[in-house]
Amino acid sequence: MAVSLSESAARHVSNFIAKRGKGFGIRLGVKTSGCSGMAYKLEFVDNTENEDLVFESHGVKVVIDPKSLAYLDGTELDFVKEGLNEGFKFNNPNVKDQCGCGESFNV
Repeated sequence: MAVSLSESAARHVSNFIAKRGKGFGIRLGVKTSGCSGMAYKLEFVDNTENEDLVFESHGVKVVIDPKSLAYLDGTELDFVKEGLNEGFKFNNPNVKDQCGCGESFNV
């Protein structure tokens, strides 16, 4: 079981943590939302909880709660630039379907 970051995502997260001046890493998770059932959560984290799982990818710590790992196992978080837009993209092999707007998914 693992979750990883692309080099681009790791570089973006590292730069943001450096500008912020503090931070343990990044937390990935899922929440119930949207028309397909689940949505991604992404936030910077300063501390971990006892039950958290911690992975390291390209020198960046990725924190996940055990419930979310069932939905995120094998996922790579990428940071992409497409024209004028840029942002994180979840490459999740567990997704079976997602809504038309791309806001939510199901497994």
